[in-house]
Amino acid sequence: MHNTLAFPDLLRLIEERTAAFTTAIASAPDLDAPVPSCPGWTLYDLVQHLGDGRRKWAEIVAAGPADAPPARTPVEAPRDDLVAWMTESSQLLIDALKESGPDRGCWAWWSDFQSPRTTGTAARHQLQEIAVHTYDAQLTIGAPQPLPAEVALDGVEEFQTTCVATTSPWPHEPVIVDYHATEGRSWRVTLDAEGARLGDVPGTADATFSGTASDLVLSFYGRKTADDLKGEGDHLRVFDRLMAWEPE
Repeated sequence: MHNTLAFPDLLRLIEERTAAFTTAIASAPDLDAPVPSCPGWTLYDLVQHLGDGRRKWAEIVAAGPADAPPARTPVEAPRDDLVAWMTESSQLLIDALKESGPDRGCWAWWSDFQSPRTTGTAARHQLQEIAVHTYDAQLTIGAPQPLPAEVALDGVEEFQTTCVATTSPWPHEPVIVDYHATEGRSWRVTLDAEGARLGDVPGTADATFSGTASDLVLSFYGRKTADDLKGEGDHLRVFDRLMAWEPE
């Protein structure tokens, strides 16, 4: 396991994906348009969620090591100046990350089993959240673009170590799952009574998923389905079980 992106690259890409997000927002004819990939949300709701979330994480990063996130009051997005507000929201996060550096501890909701609770890991996850919601915004205006390859390749591993890795028992028979990106990288996840973990283990995969790194990441976040990937083995049942699993 390794970060494919250095800390300065994470900050650069957070800024770049934010610009792509605000470009989509600026070209939207209607802020009340429903977001197809986020049922119940309008485009304004999406901006509110993403912008205030980045402000929240700026405060989490600035607070340093903690057992809980700082208490705060959500900041409402101004409908008449969303682009500037979203840009400022992202810059607050970038500034906090720059100030802290990648190795400082901070509160995080994920298990530290395979993802340390550090600002570097937070930056890595923040990039993925901004990237996926940029896809949501683009989809809403009818111009969806795949996640950039360097973002998505890091995102495949980031999702497995942050959102999947756990010591909570897998409630089904043990499985080995392989993910193959057409860009040339592969990952193996083992799920059994000891939980779920990313890492090379011997044996034949029970289920294999292949596709672009973007399609893999978007499927993890429910924006694509198993039908958008090439699957082998018991892939459909494994995919459904993974999507339904909520480990402690």
